[in-house]
Amino acid sequence: MTDRVVTNRATDEERGQENVLRPQTLDEYVGQEKMKESLRVCIEAAKQRGEALDHAIFYGPPGLGKTTIAHIIAKEMGAALRSTSGWS
Repeated sequence: MTDRVVTNRATDEERGQENVLRPQTLDEYVGQEKMKESLRVCIEAAKQRGEALDHAIFYGPPGLGKTTIAHIIAKEMGAALRSTSGWS
């Protein structure tokens, strides 16, 4: 019998699989058309100005796509993403 290790931390393999499953662009992201169009305008305006995108805050319960949208914005802007979590 194999020893089973259970942890709440993702392994490198799991992170790699997660990245493959996530949409990589706004076009691949399904739903929320109004939000996506607003983001497209903001991203394009920031690119034309040669500036960073203004701050964006996403909130809500787990599973809504907040982290996915953050990754998409970073990729569309050609920037790196540093993800943090806050607890109240």
